[in-house]
Amino acid sequence: MTTWLMIVPVAALVGVSAALLWRHRSRRTVQLLLVVNGLLGLVALGLLIAASAGGPAQAQPDQLVAAAATASDTGANWAALLGAAIAVAGSSIGAGVAVAYTGAAALAAISERPEIFGRAMVIVGLAEGIAVYGLIVSIILVGKA
Repeated sequence: MTTWLMIVPVAALVGVSAALLWRHRSRRTVQLLLVVNGLLGLVALGLLIAASAGGPAQAQPDQLVAAAATASDTGANWAALLGAAIAVAGSSIGAGVAVAYTGAAALAAISERPEIFGRAMVIVGLAEGIAVYGLIVSIILVGKA
C-alpha cells in the first residue's frame, strides 16, 4: 500500500508534464513523449517480470502469529474506509454539478428579479447540502472502522 502511495505523485507529475508538453505539439515534443512512453513501458515490463519471477515469501513462525492477529483486526476496515471515500467523492461530485446548474440559474433569476435573492440562495444551499450528507456518512463509516 505504501508503494502505491509513493507512486501516485510520480504518476500525477508525469501526467501533468505530458499534458503540458502535448500542448506545444512540435515534432520534437511528440518524439520526446514517445520515448518517455516507451521507457515507462519497459520499466513496467521489467517490474512485471521481476514480480512474477520471485518465489513465495516465507515468514518466521512468530511473525505468522502477529500477522494473523493484525489481519483479523484490520481485515474488515478496508471496506468501511473505501465506502467512506466513495461517499465523499460521490457526494462532492454531485454537489458540484448541482451547484453549477442551480447557481447559474439563480444568477440568471436574480439578474431579472432581485427580490428573489433569498429563495435562490436557499436552493443553492440545498444543493451544497449533498456534500454535507456525504461527509456525515463518511464520518459514521470511519467511526465504525
